[in-house]
Amino acid sequence: MRRQFGETRSVIAQRHALISADSHEVTPMPNWPGSRIVVVISPQMGAGFSQFLAEMPEGAKALAPADVIERFVLVLEGAVTLDLDGAVHQLLPEGYALVPAGVAHEIRATKASRLVVLEKAFMPLDGAEHPEPVVGSVEAQPRRPMSDDGLLAVRKLLPLEERFDCEVNVMEFQPGGSLPYVETHFVEHGLLMLNGGGVYRLDDDWYSVAQGDVIWMGPYCPQWFGALGATPARYLIYKNWNRDPLAG
Repeated sequence: MRRQFGETRSVIAQRHALISADSHEVTPMPNWPGSRIVVVISPQMGAGFSQFLAEMPEGAKALAPADVIERFVLVLEGAVTLDLDGAVHQLLPEGYALVPAGVAHEIRATKASRLVVLEKAFMPLDGAEHPEPVVGSVEAQPRRPMSDDGLLAVRKLLPLEERFDCEVNVMEFQPGGSLPYVETHFVEHGLLMLNGGGVYRLDDDWYSVAQGDVIWMGPYCPQWFGALGATPARYLIYKNWNRDPLAG
């Protein structure tokens, strides 16, 4: 919907941001020729990573980022192939992949597709092996309950091993479900609402959120979510993880 008189639901604050679709701006992106890119989280905002949405017409391709950058991609609509070290994987809606830093690959849209992409500089850990590529689907990951009332569960998309420096999960809330407490910690988050909606507390502000909204939560931003409405709410959430806060 076109908004007039300077209206938007987007908010940029010192330690958090809410980016709604009414303020999206399309920009070209190297290594994504022919695709429509909307950067929703970036270091210019204060984040330590980049998150963007990519609309790929059929036949469009994306090349690997710089060698120090790891990339996570999840298909929202359509279908793509991932050519990874000579092996070709097909990713359908809610199929995903983590491609470690320095691993050559190519993404090609076999039909018009929309993706969410997260990229960050990989932080190695002394004594740990370099992570391997991970390819999977959200539905294939086990649903792990996170609350006594059964209204909150998580699907963990990446291995919980020390060679990985980030975590990407899908949080699932039944109507009326919520996080059990207000979180305050040194890691940051990038979030995309996949389904449903509710209310998000960020610092001392409260926001209504719905499908398609993006949230950045900086370090030590108090945060809490509660699902509202008659249908479940789900969001994809990234965090830097498993590294000493003094590292890097």
